Amino acid sequence: MAQYEHLPIYRDAFKFLIYSETIVQHFARYHKYTHGTDLRDTAREVIKLIIRANNLSDKEQTLEELRVKIEELKVIIRICKEVKAFNNFHSFETSINQVTDISKQTEGWLKSVRKKRQGQNP
Repeated sequence: MAQYEHLPIYRDAFKFLIYSETIVQHFARYHKYTHGTDLRDTAREVIKLIIRANNLSDKEQTLEELRVKIEELKVIIRICKEVKAFNNFHSFETSINQVTDISKQTEGWLKSVRKKRQGQNP
């Protein structure tokens, strides 16, 4: 089984997962059990997809799934902002910035995988 703890994308996604656990604690009860649950579950799914992609020899499909899951996470964060689930703007700002960074790393990883694949198929 491949190691994944060394991956910057894994570390950043794990950091966001822990952060989301912290901020959801401050959501109002109604938002905590609806949007908060969705936010936390999707953050965990992102971690799982990163681990899965790292363990596969053909990573492209899983990275595409990861890309979609991250977009879902961005939408959930925006919904939380619109319904005023975050207790302050800083929580929203930190969340969206962390997820955007993870998204950029995913795009870079996907680009790298595609470049390697094209190099193997002359």
